[in-house]
Amino acid sequence: MSVSTIRSGITRNLINIPGWRSNRKIVVIESDDWGSVRMDSIDAYDYFLTKGLPVDNCPYNSYDALECNEDLKRLFEVLGSVIDCNGNPAVLTANAVMANPDFEKIRESGFQKYYYEPFTKTLERYPAHDQVYSLYQKGIKENLFKPQFHGREHLNVTRWMRALLGGDGYAFMAFKWNMFSLYTGVNSSCRSEYLDAFAMESLEDQLQLRAIIASGLQLFHQLMGYHSRTCIAPCYTWNSDVEEVLSVNGVTALQGMIIQWVPVYGAEGLHQKKYHYTGQRNQQTQCYLVRNCFFEPTLTNGTDPVPDCLARIQTAFYWHRPAIISSHRLNYMGFLNSSNRDKNLNHLKKLLLAIKKYWPDVEFFSSDQLGDLVTGVE
Repeated sequence: MSVSTIRSGITRNLINIPGWRSNRKIVVIESDDWGSVRMDSIDAYDYFLTKGLPVDNCPYNSYDALECNEDLKRLFEVLGSVIDCNGNPAVLTANAVMANPDFEKIRESGFQKYYYEPFTKTLERYPAHDQVYSLYQKGIKENLFKPQFHGREHLNVTRWMRALLGGDGYAFMAFKWNMFSLYTGVNSSCRSEYLDAFAMESLEDQLQLRAIIASGLQLFHQLMGYHSRTCIAPCYTWNSDVEEVLSVNGVTALQGMIIQWVPVYGAEGLHQKKYHYTGQRNQQTQCYLVRNCFFEPTLTNGTDPVPDCLARIQTAFYWHRPAIISSHRLNYMGFLNSSNRDKNLNHLKKLLLAIKKYWPDVEFFSSDQLGDLVTGVE
């Protein structure tokens, strides 16, 4: 057995030791980035390649795009084909943003003012997306798809607008294609791609962020028909002020990884680490839901993602923990490359069938259901 295998096994166990326990076999699938623009089209992808940008080295730039009709239809078929011990289908918690930049209005303002539009408006400009919003509603009704709040946009508005006003070449290159996130191969972290929407480094920025979050949650209620009870911060980056505004607006549980990245005021790019476990509470009495399993086949291309995920589920159940699986949207997107979606949906079907086989008493939960159980609402 290799040293890396031993370390991986130790880590899998350590993250499951503290926190909330249950003898129930609960599986939650959390999937981030729904509703957000990413790579605009194959034409955009080819354009960036001709400009020498290594977008082909970034899975998100290669495969992730605004979800299309066929993406949702195919995903729902797989989720609905496996039923838990209570007669419920597998459900995907779709952590979604409710808006994207209104590129046309921003351009018309001379890049002096930021404007946004509901993601339902963004869908109208894409060629195979006219049924997406109605499919959201269908998935919710059939308990296959449960959107939760991932932010108003998956965008650090303040930093992006500063870049545009400052004439940043990469920012303008992406803007030309109605995009804000672009892998340049140079310092292409979440920060430099403007994805860390809740990472504000000054009091002025923080006040703006409070308004953004509040308006985003209002838009969520307007579009989804219910209030989001959980939230996952983009890039796992936020501070206690974000938790407060989320709490005031009805969010009772915070999804995330074991590590939270806390921005440091006055020091752009500097973060502090905070560690969490499932069931832990903050000052607002919100509980944390920490991911302890991973199913990211697009990010681990060339290896079978099912055995590792099953091993992590087994470890979670050994410690009487819910299995909270991280599985980003890009795994199920086929708008840019249909083989990405088709291959990974086959993996997902294999995973769900194996879960049902090994744990016949499995219960499929959405994140808000788990949050309610942990906090005693159920």
